[in-house]
Amino acid sequence: MDSESLSYRHSTEDNPLLVFLCNYYSLSLLFLSVDNLLRYFHGENDALEVPVQAPKRPHTLPTAGIEVMRGLSMHDFLSKLEPFLRSVVREEVERGMLLYMQSSPKPSLNQLEESGSRGWQLHFINRLPGTLFTGSRIEAENGEPLKIVIVDASSKSITTYGPLSSIKIEILVLDGDFGADEEEDWTEKEFDNSVIREREGKRPLVTGDLVITMKDGVGLLGEIAFTDNSSWIRSRKFRLGARAVQSTCGEERIREARSGAFIVKDHRGELYKKHHPPSFNDEVWRLERIGKDGAFHTRLASKGVKTVQDFLRLYVIDQSLLRSILGSGMSNKTWETIVQHATACILDDKFYTYYSANQKVELFFNSIYEVIGATFEGHYHSLANLNTSQMILVEGLKRQAYRNVNDIVEMKETPADGPMRPLPLLQVGAIQGSSLDVQHPDLPFSLQGRSWPVKRSW
Repeated sequence: MDSESLSYRHSTEDNPLLVFLCNYYSLSLLFLSVDNLLRYFHGENDALEVPVQAPKRPHTLPTAGIEVMRGLSMHDFLSKLEPFLRSVVREEVERGMLLYMQSSPKPSLNQLEESGSRGWQLHFINRLPGTLFTGSRIEAENGEPLKIVIVDASSKSITTYGPLSSIKIEILVLDGDFGADEEEDWTEKEFDNSVIREREGKRPLVTGDLVITMKDGVGLLGEIAFTDNSSWIRSRKFRLGARAVQSTCGEERIREARSGAFIVKDHRGELYKKHHPPSFNDEVWRLERIGKDGAFHTRLASKGVKTVQDFLRLYVIDQSLLRSILGSGMSNKTWETIVQHATACILDDKFYTYYSANQKVELFFNSIYEVIGATFEGHYHSLANLNTSQMILVEGLKRQAYRNVNDIVEMKETPADGPMRPLPLLQVGAIQGSSLDVQHPDLPFSLQGRSWPVKRSW
């Protein structure tokens, strides 16, 4: 046997699949030849067909040869040989398949799971607020459009090119309990079972641009709003979901996106919504723990404290008076919550002054009447740059100004050497209220809607 034959034999013996294919090919040729002989014989001798009795015992190649030697006709010989060849071919096929399956490495369970896992995922990038209102546009908690991206599951990088970077995404509503266990993976069936539809007889639960097209792997939600609240489902909360439109992603498996849970209230509740941060002109009940037309709101309004700016000014002038208006039954925690919310208000750029003709000193205040500086002999000094004697004089004039709050006037122009910007708001407890010695038999000054006199020209 030459070297080429030996090489071929060695290579086939080491490969069960190749052995099986070779055997199967040889047997197939043999069976095809016999089949052609049968077709030819039956075609030529249709008139000579003789019934063939079923053999009493299985035929083998030696018995078939013996019967031929006994003088069987070609027709009888082929009829007896055909079942034998079919059996041999079937056995060889089964043996070859078994050898191949035994020699092939079996994939582990982890490999099977990985092969079935999705290689791309959708994600919401920014967070939704904890409460939304019907009829209002769905936005992120910072007021920006809600953003969805498609990422590679392995690298977690955004897929910015290729067909998947421009697929279409549909927006759905999910039950708030979906993902409550913090599980980050789920099946397509689990996701579909968590989709929430509108109540019977109601409009679609969410309306607007519910299908968006990704651009460079990023999609932005447009005008989308809820039409119904979330109080009617068991969890009392919704989530937003996003999944790829199958017609645009082909056979690719893309894991769906799931937002955080949130409450949806009727738009009527938005009328009583607290503002974060509050503004100067907000009514005082916009502050946390002060309900509209509630006890705190009524007490404050009766003393002329109607806006957040009024609240902050009285907080600076006399903290103890402000708290006494709210009532002795208020807890320290409630008081701190209200003040903390109020002091989050952003100051405007207005300045106010109080002038003492006797002392020839002028005080400068920000919009909530915090002293930020003073002029001595026509020269401005910030509060931080005052010496001890000047500070004592300023403290006395400040008390005088608070007793005559109507004499604190808005500056129409800021002098070149005057204050350039207001100081930060005081923190809770920074002022000891009663130390200001404010005379207020019944809060004689009104902090709401005053018409400020025009300051003298510089």
